[in-house]
Parts: sequence; C-alpha cells; structure tokens
Amino acid sequence: MDIQAIKNRFGIIGNSPALNYALQVAAQVANTDLTVLINGESGVGKEVFSQIIHALSARKHNPFIAVNCGAIPEGTIDSELFGHEKGSFTGAVDNRKGYFETVNGGTIFLDEIGEMPLGTQARLLRVLETGEYIRVGSSKVQKTDVRVIAATNRDLLERTQQGKFREDLYYRLNTVPIRVPALRDRKEDIPLLFRKFSVDFSEKYKTPSIQLDEEARNMLVNYPWRGNVRELKNIAEQISVLSTDKLVTANDLKRFLPELPEVNRLPMLAAPQQAGTTSDFASERDILYKLFFDMKKDVTEVKKMFFDILQNPNMAHPTEYHPADNHVLHSYPSPAEMNVPVQTPATITNPQPIILSDNKIDHHEEVEETLSIADKEKELIVKALKKHKGKRKDAALDLGISERTLYRKLKEYNIAE
Repeated sequence: MDIQAIKNRFGIIGNSPALNYALQVAAQVANTDLTVLINGESGVGKEVFSQIIHALSARKHNPFIAVNCGAIPEGTIDSELFGHEKGSFTGAVDNRKGYFETVNGGTIFLDEIGEMPLGTQARLLRVLETGEYIRVGSSKVQKTDVRVIAATNRDLLERTQQGKFREDLYYRLNTVPIRVPALRDRKEDIPLLFRKFSVDFSEKYKTPSIQLDEEARNMLVNYPWRGNVRELKNIAEQISVLSTDKLVTANDLKRFLPELPEVNRLPMLAAPQQAGTTSDFASERDILYKLFFDMKKDVTEVKKMFFDILQNPNMAHPTEYHPADNHVLHSYPSPAEMNVPVQTPATITNPQPIILSDNKIDHHEEVEETLSIADKEKELIVKALKKHKGKRKDAALDLGISERTLYRKLKEYNIAE
C-alpha cells in the first residue's frame, strides 16, 4: 500500500517529508513482528501509527489494545498487564487475565512507556525476549505471542543514564524507531489540518465553515503549537463555536491563541540571603575568606612600600597608609634611622637578598594592626553593630551570616550590644 492510500484510509493530513518518511517506515515494518518504538511529542498522533502498523500486519484480524502506562497506578500495573491469582493481594477476589493474555496473537500498544515502573520493566523485558510471563501471586510460567509497539514523548536514552529506565529494555524496544514530527516542523501542513478540522465541525453541527484571511493564516503557521495536532484541533473547534464572523482575521485569532510566556534570557541575579537561611559553616567560611583576602592585600602593600624605601632612601617618609580595609599604619623609620646600608640601583651589580640583623636596628615601631583572625572577626562584628545601631538582624545581613551565628559570636567574643 502506498503512502497516499495509507493517508486516505486513516485520515492523515499532510505532505511534509518527515511525515511521509515516518509513514513509509511504519508500512515497511508492519509485515514483521519486530518491536517498534514511536517517538514524538504529546499530541502528534503516535497512537495512529500503532494502528497503522497493526492494520497492515498479519495480526490485523487479532485483538489490538492500547495501554497508557502513565495512567495505571504502580501497585496495579503488573496485575493489569500480566494478570493475578485469587487472593494474591487485597481485593483480588478472583483470577484475572492480564492484557498480554487477552490479546494473545494480537498487538499491544504501550503508550508513555517511559512512565513504567522499573519492576514492571523487568517483567516486560522477559516477555519480549522469551514470550513468557507469570501472573501476580502465581508460580506457573505462561506463554504469549503478542507484538509490542511502544511510544514515548521522553528521551528514553537520557532516562537510562538517570537510572529511571532499563538500558537493556530500551535497546530491546528500539529495534525499529519511528520519529513522528512535531507540528511546528511541518508548517506547510498547518493550514490543511485547520481546514479539515473546521470542515468536520461544520458538517457535524450543520454550521457554516470558518475561513482565515492571509494575515491570520500566517499567524497560525508561525505559532509554535506546543500541543501539536491536538491543540490545533481544539483551537479550530473553539473558533468555529465562538467566532461571530466566519471570516477570521488576525485580531480575532489572537483572542483564541494562548499567550506564551516570554523567555527571559538575561542573567539571573542571585537573591539576597535571608537571616537564618545560611548554614553556620558556610557563614564562617565566607567571612574567613574575606578576612584572608584583606590581610593578604595589606601585607603585600606593606612589603612593597618597605622595599621601595630601602632601595630609594631619598623617598619621603610615608606618614600614613590606607590599605583595603581603611586602617592607618603609622610612619616607618627611614633606612638611616635603622643604620641599614643602602645601595642605589645604579651601584647594584650582584643583587642579593637583604638581611636585616637585629643588632643593627636601633629603633623600631610595632604596627598596631593585628593579624589575628579572631580579632578581625570581632572588629567587623562591632563595626556592623555600630553601623546598624545595635540591630542584630540588619548587622547579620550586612556581615553575610545568620542572626543565630551572630548571637553565638557575641557570646564568644563577649561583645556588649
């Protein structure tokens, strides 16, 4: 049977190459008993392809059943598919045949196969490999001859990597894959489908058929149609019922098309932390990192200034210095005051490390800046409390720590509020 005959028989509208290829694969695989995996978004018509495969196969006179794996609860899906024995669980008042037993010799279509529980996946794999299954609550192995066609709107290979789908079952189902294209990938078929749905509605309810002007037609074609053919059919029926004018314009069409949320592609700003939401460990780590960086910058600047003075004795004495945290370091003694021999850059022929002997230093002045982490932390806490007039919550937010951590630090350092 050629592609056009299949379209006429099953009411398929469209001429896109991707759709034609999917139909061609379905027709070629129909005469075999190979397992087929139909991939496609929700609403593209995956079940229609399963019906095509069954109708063109040698099993066409035998039963066909479609099962939505996502609609059956996890606790009962094994019983639904493979049956159960009387008394095997609460509510099992009689023996029951499962789908694999009732459609023996026919075809079973497992829709949303990606939602099947892992335990049931193992049972299904056994059926596909050996044709054997066991009823729930029974120990007797039974045989079945059922062709399995599965469908999914998920990426099963990705789910296997996440441990949510068995990899061996995936490759067993994916013997012949069929990709049903989304409606936005076959835009040339959208006006034809809309026309078909509107005519069917008008014939069913004996009403005049609606028409689209050119601008409305372009809007219809360029709409993304996330619900695919199912969504397009719903929109066509809405317009047929609610439109007062049978010639639909772009402005009229806007009232029926759902507004899609705009995708914000700007960088997302981090939300400010609330007091009490950050762990004590993270808070202390952050404040220590800040202290370390400030101290490292201060020490680097002091060392640079000290060696500049040693190499250039004519440099004016620094009277004050402002590192990153705005603390003031008092004036340093000159090399002459320290009785340190100084060489100018022009006379340095073999640079050697400068060693300062304790007995050559007549005068030194200790820097009042402390390098203790605890003292630094205490100083920052005192400053924050003073800045926010003793309000713990505001001070904790400014310090980037929780109010609980601030309270503990106040007790630890014996800081009066």
